[in-house]
Amino acid sequence: MTKGKKLNLILCWHMHQPDYRRQTDGQFTLPWTYLHAIKDYTDMAFHLETHPNARAVFNFVPVLLDQLEDYCEQFASGDIRDPLLALLAKENLDDLTDQQRKVVLDSCFRSNHTKMIEPYPPYKRLYDLFGFVQGQSEVGLDYLSGQFLGDLLTWYHLVWCGETVRRTHDLVVRLMSKGGHFTPSDRRQLFDLIGKVMQGLIPRYRQLAQNGQIEISTTPHNHPIIPLLIDFKVARESMHGTALPIAPGYPGGVRRATYHVESAIATHRKRFGVAPQGVWPSEGGVSQAAAHLFAQNGLRWMASGEQVLVNSLRGLDGHGFLPDRNAYLYRPYHIVFEDHEIACFFRDDRLSDMIGFEYAKWFGKDAVNDFIRLIEDIYHHTPPNESPVVSIIMDGENAWEYYPYNGYYFLSELYDALEQHPFICSTTFGEYLGACSGQAESQGELMFGEEQQKVALECRAAGELDYLVGGSWVYGNFATWIGSLEKNHAWDLLCSAKHSFDLVMAGNALSEEEKDRALKQLAVCEGSDWFWWFGDYNPAHSVESFDRLYRENLVNLYRMLKLPAPEELGQPISHGSGHPEAGGAMRRAT
Repeated sequence: MTKGKKLNLILCWHMHQPDYRRQTDGQFTLPWTYLHAIKDYTDMAFHLETHPNARAVFNFVPVLLDQLEDYCEQFASGDIRDPLLALLAKENLDDLTDQQRKVVLDSCFRSNHTKMIEPYPPYKRLYDLFGFVQGQSEVGLDYLSGQFLGDLLTWYHLVWCGETVRRTHDLVVRLMSKGGHFTPSDRRQLFDLIGKVMQGLIPRYRQLAQNGQIEISTTPHNHPIIPLLIDFKVARESMHGTALPIAPGYPGGVRRATYHVESAIATHRKRFGVAPQGVWPSEGGVSQAAAHLFAQNGLRWMASGEQVLVNSLRGLDGHGFLPDRNAYLYRPYHIVFEDHEIACFFRDDRLSDMIGFEYAKWFGKDAVNDFIRLIEDIYHHTPPNESPVVSIIMDGENAWEYYPYNGYYFLSELYDALEQHPFICSTTFGEYLGACSGQAESQGELMFGEEQQKVALECRAAGELDYLVGGSWVYGNFATWIGSLEKNHAWDLLCSAKHSFDLVMAGNALSEEEKDRALKQLAVCEGSDWFWWFGDYNPAHSVESFDRLYRENLVNLYRMLKLPAPEELGQPISHGSGHPEAGGAMRRAT
């Protein structure tokens, strides 16, 4: 072991849901925001709260925080605008409309069956009964009673409660033990518990940040792919010759990219009292122009995928020689402009995918031991005069439903191991850069001996990139969002809507309030999630949902502009038929 050398491990958990609200009436069209809140966001906070010596980065997309705050306001006012959540608290379920029954039956079996239905016999019986009745005839579903629907609603929300919610609230255990014949009072108590959990979430993360345990980073407000907003042609830097939309570029794209970045920073400062130090760009989507935009707005760091670094080191022609990844991956790279600079970290794709896809199949302690072994191997194979920086950046919400107990044992064992390890140091991007810049010394903490040597080792680990090749964490390119017939058509629909938006906003047809609503609706349409789901490789029910939502959002934008919507928005853009891992919500990097 090299004296003074350590390994800096940065765990960055990315939290994101697209905006599921209809801007016309504030109704939520899908329940995923509050479901992940009570399952994943609460569990992930708990693991840091119970491991005070651990460090991590939590990247919260502003539009997710907007929705969490919206739900808190709903619970406070009693005006519930999420149909599924409202039905949980409804007194009489025997008088539901056909649409309300459809909401329950379409929603309440949408979860990982192996981990979230089959382990619970009463819930499994409801699923089997539903399958039997549905198999007889669609009309047979009309005979399912209000009690069946109430039990189904209750079980669906019980299994979406995080493991730490179950362990700290007797109500969840009591209802699970009861098994069925839940009363309106049972459902109301569960509803109230959900409200309590959600209202405490943002304060919990704020406190963890104030304690110095976590760094909270941000993403452009509505999660757009910033490099593509700036210039479609950047896609060809990593996909030479790929097809592009008919439109030559997104109208006013630089201005729109700036809007999303500035809004993210402003709302972060309002929520957490400080500006964010860094950004995980939407889907790790970066380019030279995007990096400059982030730097101009005062962000000290950004992060992307490993293949983006490979492409950048090889150059635009893609022919440059690279040594073993241990010699180049585990360090930040500075990108210097005439007026600003920014540090860029790159995720270890292999290790991030191990947590995202493989370790869910392992016994928790074995998985952690293997992970630590792989990290130690990096330590021993990186240059002896550097303290390597290993960045694990991944979805912080969708992975855990594939783990037993929502990943409780894996995460507990992982943080235990990190707190006790002699040379693996969990840290954050901001904390690491602060050490290298001598921030500790500027705050009056003089460094001597081994501490001084440690900082010197860290600072020698930095590199510099002359040019950042455009790409994302998925395959190192933008193929997930542009280049195919369907995705390009979706961009052309958005570009046409933006042309109309610009013309109307330049005139006097709308009041200032109407213009503000249209601006927010446009931001929703610019989100990356719609393009993620277009493609036959995704499951049909998910593609149908997001395809419909995207077209509805564009239609609503035209309505807000007081213009007729194009007829083609009445036709689906994409049809899914695939069966990807994790239902398509997550993807491997390579």
